[in-house]
Amino acid sequence: MSATSTTPKWLLQHEVGLCPCACIGKRRKGGVIEKTTSGAAALLRQTLFSEDVAGERGLLQRLDPRVKVLSLLGLLVVTADLRHIPVLLGMYAGTLALAAASKLRLSFFVKRVWLFIPVFTGVVVLPATLNVVTHGDIVVPLGTWFGHHLGLTEQGLRSAGLVVTRVATSISLVVLLTISTPWAKLLAALRALRAPRLLILVLGMAYRYLFLLLNAVTDMYVARRARTVAGATDATSGRLLVAASAGALFGKAQTLAEEVHLAMVARGYAGDARSVTAFRMRLLDAAFVLACVAAAVAAVGVDRLLGR
Repeated sequence: MSATSTTPKWLLQHEVGLCPCACIGKRRKGGVIEKTTSGAAALLRQTLFSEDVAGERGLLQRLDPRVKVLSLLGLLVVTADLRHIPVLLGMYAGTLALAAASKLRLSFFVKRVWLFIPVFTGVVVLPATLNVVTHGDIVVPLGTWFGHHLGLTEQGLRSAGLVVTRVATSISLVVLLTISTPWAKLLAALRALRAPRLLILVLGMAYRYLFLLLNAVTDMYVARRARTVAGATDATSGRLLVAASAGALFGKAQTLAEEVHLAMVARGYAGDARSVTAFRMRLLDAAFVLACVAAAVAAVGVDRLLGR
């Protein structure tokens, strides 16, 4: 039996295909529900990825958390005191080397640093590059504005570059600390370094129950979406939904806080952050501290030499 006799005719007929560039329909913008659920899922994926990175066997992951906190905090203080862009670029190159030694994807690390605070910092300091704000030698003329010459000055560009590179290096050090250390160990290390007990308690509780409340918000929006036949057509209904959800979430958070507090008191919680593994100094920790001290001394020395 031939194939044409067994195949239905409607499968063999040629039909006009739809052009992907044609206006087939109107694209609807994502509403509050879609944005909330997608944002919650992205935050959970990012947190899980950070926990996976903290469990790797890289350089920073094998160090004592107390050593990491003190060493990177010292480098952060030194970075804030540097006054020359080449020295700051050298410090930033050191953070990239630490990220590579800690088995971090450099693309992920660079995006996490440069797509947030340094970009906004650059936008803030951008007016300082103009000659109307920072007087100096104009290197990039921008024409005239109300009869006055407008352009970017060498002194303004140098100041803006100094601020941006300093912020980028500082944020890189903070990201290295947080992404290479599990949250529980980081809090225990801060408590071991005599951080205020109340601060550690608030940070620990906020981190632990943030995801629980985030799941509650996601479930609320998904449940409403499952019971809604047509989407909202005006902004008023969206604002009412957000207000009602915020009120319900506040009530759930208040009840959860009371229940958790009573449960912790019943189990003898004294407010100290504890870790399952005991902290102990090793040869690698001592070598890392010495390397950080040497890098800090070298950076300060070169910065002072360039300042003469």
